[in-house]
Amino acid sequence: MKLTKAILLGAVSLFTLASCGEWLDVNTDPENPSSESATYQTRLAHIEFYTNSATQFANWRTGMSIGDWTRNYSGGNYWNISYWNMPIGAVTTPYQWWFVGAANNISYMYDKAMAAGATDYAGVAKIIWAYGNMLMTDIYGEMPFSEACGEDATPSYDTGKEIWLGCVKSLEEGLELLAQGQDSSLPSLSVGDWWCGGDTDKWIKFGNLLKARWLVKLSKKSSGDYLDCKYDEDEILAALAKGPQSIDDDAWIQHTDDNSSSHDVLGWDEPVDYSPLYSVCGMNSGYMVTEMLYNNLTDFDGQGVEDPRADLIIPWAYATANSAAISGVKFDGHWRRSLGVDMTSSSAPNLTAGPLRASWNATKHFYIDSDNSERLGDTVYVECTSTSTGYAAAPDLFYRRGGNSYDESRESGSFYSRVSSPTYLGTYAEACFIKAEVLFNSGNKSGAYDAYVAGVQASMERMNTAIEYWVSGDADLADCPSFQKITDTEISDYISNALGTSSNLTLGKIMTQKRIAMHFSVENWNDMRRYDYNPDVFLGFAEPAYHAVNATALLTIPAGTQPRRWRQCSHEFNYNSENLKAIGAKVPGADTSADNWNTEDDAWSIKVWWDSTESEWPDGYGE
Repeated sequence: MKLTKAILLGAVSLFTLASCGEWLDVNTDPENPSSESATYQTRLAHIEFYTNSATQFANWRTGMSIGDWTRNYSGGNYWNISYWNMPIGAVTTPYQWWFVGAANNISYMYDKAMAAGATDYAGVAKIIWAYGNMLMTDIYGEMPFSEACGEDATPSYDTGKEIWLGCVKSLEEGLELLAQGQDSSLPSLSVGDWWCGGDTDKWIKFGNLLKARWLVKLSKKSSGDYLDCKYDEDEILAALAKGPQSIDDDAWIQHTDDNSSSHDVLGWDEPVDYSPLYSVCGMNSGYMVTEMLYNNLTDFDGQGVEDPRADLIIPWAYATANSAAISGVKFDGHWRRSLGVDMTSSSAPNLTAGPLRASWNATKHFYIDSDNSERLGDTVYVECTSTSTGYAAAPDLFYRRGGNSYDESRESGSFYSRVSSPTYLGTYAEACFIKAEVLFNSGNKSGAYDAYVAGVQASMERMNTAIEYWVSGDADLADCPSFQKITDTEISDYISNALGTSSNLTLGKIMTQKRIAMHFSVENWNDMRRYDYNPDVFLGFAEPAYHAVNATALLTIPAGTQPRRWRQCSHEFNYNSENLKAIGAKVPGADTSADNWNTEDDAWSIKVWWDSTESEWPDGYGE
């Protein structure tokens, strides 16, 4: 359903000192909907839009720190993140879009739905409340939670443990409400729901997948009951049994390129139809795949077999025939595919002022405008920039570096970051990989292998849905390999020849295939932290080489540590600093002798609660 049905409440363009409730406390006017006049069904689309945007912005920014993507040299905050020079300027948007755009609406929606007996809407409100707050504790650690949207403009902080438990409780309450069913005389959930199309069965499966996703985060804890904050293998598997059982159960959004009249009201003023990843990546310049991602897609586990998803994820550029002579470059006669940027070796280009962006003109085509001869070969890196017919009024989805008159300057973009790319909220593929991990770690390699293979197949089948959508709107796109469906034969050959067998299955194969299937998801960063950035678990991973020689980067992520959390954004420093400072007494590793522990350069390297063993963060420590 289109978001044009949503009433975007309150022209909130700036974060203010008012409480969440006061942000929507405006006069009732039928021409200008207020907190009191808005119905629960019209609030839901608004809440879902801002929750998804907060999540996608966090997905992109955390994803830049785990090694799959980089940006051109000196390419701002995201270039910095890719070599672990963590920028405070990148941490605000997910926080603001969740609390201002979504969270402050949820209690209103829930209360009105419960008063009307609309248990479907009330159940969804509980699940989204849990979903958004779990995102907050994943990236920031301690956060205002129990007082987050109350009347106090300076809410106190909850610990990560309290937030985790509170989110699980809210999720379970939401599932119980959805199981009750709702009176058919009330507005159907489909009126306001564009995440699952009003399908309560899909919501229940999505909620159970979220439960499994959150319970597996406790893999560093000792075994026991999840309600005691222990790693509960049985409960994870039980939740998965009630979660998605095929790609038909996936919770996902097919974004559109319609450039609707409904725009966000938090200052970006962009259409609500299109993918948030297009906003932060796809429409922007300089983003390139790394050698790690390239190798995992083209030679997984060193088996010499290319993943059919490689052509869809790795960007392509229109090319002349001489591209066939470039070593290692895949060329189909019209299009050449990007190589991956080496970010990790001692000869990595980012140690010698690279990678550089290619320029384009009608004479030289793609070229590097630099006096540094070592950089002239950087034309092999194709950026993931794409464009749009609705928002940008371009002829199609191909970005033309030389302008719309030059088809020979086209770039394909990448599967996940186009204007109408899908957002995957919770998929059968993810459920399969969680199951594979749990079974493998319990010694059931046969069951783990079956789930692992099913996850890879589900990922490819789900990607085909988007390819069909794009080509149905513009058949000419299929001339580029980036828009060609994966065939059943390709799926079968890859499974048979690249994935190995149950006898040689490793955790590294499972987790690396999971991150390919869940491209641009904060869960990939969560997994990296759970397994301590272990290169045996994440194939091809190594720390960015430039980090070791950059003095500023070594301040934010000291040698021997890794990105483990985000520092709080300036709003908390400026308006809630006393509560932020106070929670430091409950955080192992926090420098409580500092004026504010969270403003210290190395706060980025402090583990969040679930990312710790019980010896690192004793059960009940300060709680």
